Amino acid sequence: MHGEYKVPGGKLVVVDLEVVDGLISGFRLAGDFFLEPDTALEAIDASVDGLPAESDSKAIAAAVKAALPEGALLLGFSPEAVAVAVRRALARATSWRDYDWQIVHAKAVSPQMHLALDEVLTTEVGEGRRGPTLRIWEWEEPAVVIGSFQSVKNEVDPVNAEKYGVQVVRRITGGGAMFMEAGSVVTYSIYAPADLVQGMSFADSYAFLDEWAIIALKSLGIDASYVPLNDITSPKGKIGGAAQKRLGSGAVLHHVTMSYDMDGQKMTEVLRIGREKISDKGITSAAKRVDPLRSQTGLTRAEIIEQLKLTFRNLYGATDGDITEAEYAEAERLVAEKFATDEWLYRVP
Repeated sequence: MHGEYKVPGGKLVVVDLEVVDGLISGFRLAGDFFLEPDTALEAIDASVDGLPAESDSKAIAAAVKAALPEGALLLGFSPEAVAVAVRRALARATSWRDYDWQIVHAKAVSPQMHLALDEVLTTEVGEGRRGPTLRIWEWEEPAVVIGSFQSVKNEVDPVNAEKYGVQVVRRITGGGAMFMEAGSVVTYSIYAPADLVQGMSFADSYAFLDEWAIIALKSLGIDASYVPLNDITSPKGKIGGAAQKRLGSGAVLHHVTMSYDMDGQKMTEVLRIGREKISDKGITSAAKRVDPLRSQTGLTRAEIIEQLKLTFRNLYGATDGDITEAEYAEAERLVAEKFATDEWLYRVP
């Protein structure tokens, strides 16, 4: 069995192993990481050999830590990264390059259609009717997109939402509320087979699925990094946040919204945001704009999106694709039956 795990912001960890009578056998660790002393590699191999194949990541990482010589130096990886690679080998996980990826950057649709498309396209990937896909969202209408488990009344000021013509919609993933206007954010969704994140915890998979975006932002001169659980940030403040859901169809939905140039005053009027949340979003004054992507790059939103697509394409070999008429039709059905209904919007009043 063979497993690989690219540590977000770090090095590649590669493991090979067999399972004999329920135990890991013939374990070998490799990769482009740095490790001192050399004998630590043999110690790590020996620590994993003989572990039960059903060992979880915590137990594997603990065995590796216990076996390391005193003063051992691990650069670009960790015992936890070794554990993820082992679990991925045992689960026969796949890698990005195992798939023919599509990049979809289609027409602007309503906020409700965006959320319905997320569910439809994830299901299509899980059931094998669509290949893994990266989709860039386009907006024409202002909206607040609340998390699956948030309370509408706790998150949104209805008077100011109506004042600014802001629609309130609920997505199928957890996390916090997002304020969106045309041209103010960069949002993308990844629809991938669950095998791509096999052997990873939710926390591991968040950073893993967004590493390409961190690489793209760095290429634009932004000192971007990932902060667990789900934030993309820089020394100048938070850039965006991610949310994720794994569907029973065998696919994972992972989407991210990054602020390009947002009206901070309007956002704080529409959202019921406390002082701590304002600080977390990099807003020092409600009257100021929240513009990490624009101010840190000097580029247009379109130029940033093109760099994101180029980076993804160069890393994973993606080609351009589109949404089919059948997928649009199914999304429209879901809007009517789910996302546009009060039962869904106010399921958490």
